[in-house]
Amino acid sequence: MGETTGGGWRRAGFAGAAIGVLAAGAAAGVAVERLTVGRSVRRKARLALDSTGPYGTLRGTPGRALADDGTALAYETDEADGTDGAGGTDGGAGPVTVVFSHGFCLSQDSWHYQRAALRGRVRTVSWDQRGHGRSARGASQAGPDGVPVTIDRLGRDLRAVIDAAAPEGPLVLVGHSMGGMTVMALAELYPELVRDRVVGIALIGTSSGRLEEVSYGLPLTGVNAVRKVLPGVLRALGSQAELVEKGRRATADLFAGLVKKYSFASADVDPAVVRFAERMIESVPVDVVAEFYPAFGAHDKRAALAAFRGLPALALVGDQDLVTPAAHTEAIAEALPGAELVVVPDAGHLVMLERPEAVTDALGALLARAGEGPDNG
Repeated sequence: MGETTGGGWRRAGFAGAAIGVLAAGAAAGVAVERLTVGRSVRRKARLALDSTGPYGTLRGTPGRALADDGTALAYETDEADGTDGAGGTDGGAGPVTVVFSHGFCLSQDSWHYQRAALRGRVRTVSWDQRGHGRSARGASQAGPDGVPVTIDRLGRDLRAVIDAAAPEGPLVLVGHSMGGMTVMALAELYPELVRDRVVGIALIGTSSGRLEEVSYGLPLTGVNAVRKVLPGVLRALGSQAELVEKGRRATADLFAGLVKKYSFASADVDPAVVRFAERMIESVPVDVVAEFYPAFGAHDKRAALAAFRGLPALALVGDQDLVTPAAHTEAIAEALPGAELVVVPDAGHLVMLERPEAVTDALGALLARAGEGPDNG
């Protein structure tokens, strides 16, 4: 991508965000990579990374949206320079709002780099899915008669957040993994919203369906066998959540290894970033995991992609993503003629944390194509 897509402001924005991040994690990162000693030392190293890493400290103006079942959904807004904080600008025209939707077992903080790079340049809304981050446990899931989460349920949640945080003006929708599925559900449920207000779409490390074909880098026959019993196992674990959480802590080293394998691909990923991913994932209670899991097997939003045709679109994925493999993003790009397909080399599922400059550059280019980038205002 050249200067015609606003490379200057993106490089400056990313550099400003990244300098503090890299400096803060460097010393602790070297220590962790060289650890060959016992669990107590590794635990102390994790605590050191928690105290030095800046991830999760980037905050905007907080807000609350109410889902149609009464669930309180947390969001944060960052205003563009020159706005009045209420959606207007000094000239009276509504600015674009970039809405970030995060993935399963993550939170709005997973967009740390992108929020930092766009801060002051574009209005952004970042929100936590129900049961994640600062959002409440789903009201529909509570009690003995609670129902599992569906992707359509998440699409309605996103609509509630948009109505509360960005009730007017153009929108660019950005979704990672489950967040991308949420964006697809929004389009299927509210095509008029997409037609009237959406000016750009970014689907990152996600899938429009056929997740039953994903092998996670393992033999597919074994994975299919596990899939048959996993829903029941998760329900049982969810009923013993306190005991399971204790077990999670006792097996922290194994858990950390799994997070790294399925979230990142490169050998040089900052250990502070890896630890940050661990913290997000381990913060989601096992009973919430159980509530969400069935949604992925039922997910099929291939037809919903039609609502995005003709819009500036980005389909981006890490080339070594084991959770939502590159073929799924390539299929999304094929369904959206004119979409920019970006396959990021040496990157896994959490590509926006592992290769943030690639993601930030691609989002900047998308904003420029939508005519809403800082270089086009």
